[in-house]
Amino acid sequence: QVQLVESGGGSVQAGGSLRLSCAASGYTYSSYCMGWFRQAPGKEREGVAAIDSDGSTSYADSVKGRFTISKDNAKNTLYLQMNSLQPGDTAMYYCAADPALRRFCTVVANNYYGMEHWGKGTLVTISP
Repeated sequence: QVQLVESGGGSVQAGGSLRLSCAASGYTYSSYCMGWFRQAPGKEREGVAAIDSDGSTSYADSVKGRFTISKDNAKNTLYLQMNSLQPGDTAMYYCAADPALRRFCTVVANNYYGMEHWGKGTLVTISP
């Protein structure tokens, strides 16, 4: 049974940093496409970062240069380092995993095709 458990959310002031973690279990973690998504109140869920099994990454334009996605295959853990946070980054952040068979693992592809497995989310609140 696939399980994804996010942690690391919280409240910080604009300009601050947070690091989100996602502990994964129940599948061959290293071979999956992984992604971070977020959903702000009243808005659609959007992908913010993706990392493929080979370590290649992609980002939404809104977070490029500020967020970094990474993974530790030995620990089965996905990370999202978020710097220079802005009030517009306030959202529930979700970790997701997908076999991504016969498709690319990018933010755009993950948004389009969806992801098979999801965590329950961790809340990030940025104050002005």
